[in-house]
Amino acid sequence: MRIISGTAKGRKLAGFKGDSIRPTSDRVREAVFSSLMSQLGHFQGVKVLDLFAGTGAMAIEALSRGAESALLVDHSRESGSLIANNLSATGLTDKARFQSGKVASVLPRINNKEPFNLIFLDPPYAEAEVEAIVASVIHCGLLHSDGIICVETSSKLHLPDLIGSLVCSSRRQYGSTAVSFYHYADSGEDVQ
Repeated sequence: MRIISGTAKGRKLAGFKGDSIRPTSDRVREAVFSSLMSQLGHFQGVKVLDLFAGTGAMAIEALSRGAESALLVDHSRESGSLIANNLSATGLTDKARFQSGKVASVLPRINNKEPFNLIFLDPPYAEAEVEAIVASVIHCGLLHSDGIICVETSSKLHLPDLIGSLVCSSRRQYGSTAVSFYHYADSGEDVQ
């Protein structure tokens, strides 16, 4: 795993031992960030929330590309250690913080002055509560009015076009991985 672009371009990230954890592949991450660039235009000033952060690769990629700050959430101790090492290796430690705990219980406790512009949600593929977590993000007021939630799931899981007040603007499949992009619906917008 490596950082694809930005200030930390080419830096290798530490990963988990074994195959019990499924980090986002470089190929999928590159495609996701290409899509995000076309939607956002740039990452300057973007505040990132990375849920089920794993190695921290998604948030670190965004920080490398100019995002202002990132909060990374995961319940695994190993994840916390890996994220700290990866942030240090990329020189981005001062722009990020890690919060340990189960995502569903951490969301209501996030004390952020401003909502996040970009939220990554990459639960274990066995996680069946994707819609509930997205609904909790909305309920807790964590997504900026023009923000994007990027949800990575198994391609076998079909997410609805609407989750609460969010609409799926696009869905892409990369082998066994699917990535769906959600944002607040504009009045009169067509749903795919």
